[in-house]
Amino acid sequence: MTIDWTPKAQAVLIAASELFYERGIHAVGVDVIAAKAGVTKKTLYDRFGSKDRLVVEYLSARDARWRGFLGEWLEKAGTDPRDRLTAAFDASEAWAKKYGGKGCSMINAHAEISDPAHPAYAVVTESKKWMLGVFVELAESAGVSDPHRTGEQLMLLHEGAVVMSGMRVAKGVFKRATETAVVLLG
Repeated sequence: MTIDWTPKAQAVLIAASELFYERGIHAVGVDVIAAKAGVTKKTLYDRFGSKDRLVVEYLSARDARWRGFLGEWLEKAGTDPRDRLTAAFDASEAWAKKYGGKGCSMINAHAEISDPAHPAYAVVTESKKWMLGVFVELAESAGVSDPHRTGEQLMLLHEGAVVMSGMRVAKGVFKRATETAVVLLG
């Protein structure tokens, strides 16, 4: 099913995105989304077909925004792998401050959707695989001996910082993670 991105469809996606992120995917019904968007449930289903498809669109849109956001930070950082690594962590900190008061939408979604058969599951896992690829590429460009292993270590640091930031467990987590990450690149 191809989505006709009418103004009403866009309003539904905006409403769903806000509600899913703030309250959780399972906690929000289509009636609440339709009411917030100012449309009928029929319009919601006409545009998206199902709540599952709406979840996929929400996560896909958020992932695309993140990739664009990170890409801008990496581009500004230049070509030095350490500068780009620092930029990746700095971008994550900036994103968390601006868009991530409740933590990572992908991690949050995975906590609710762990069934690989669910259509949103692939969006969540592909988003994280893409991020791992960013770190592996940074490790390769730094010339480390085992770039995949180092990329995984960088990803562990990153994801730990994202979770700790979202939970407000400690302050300055991205800076400390960056310090350790730069050491891994040698």
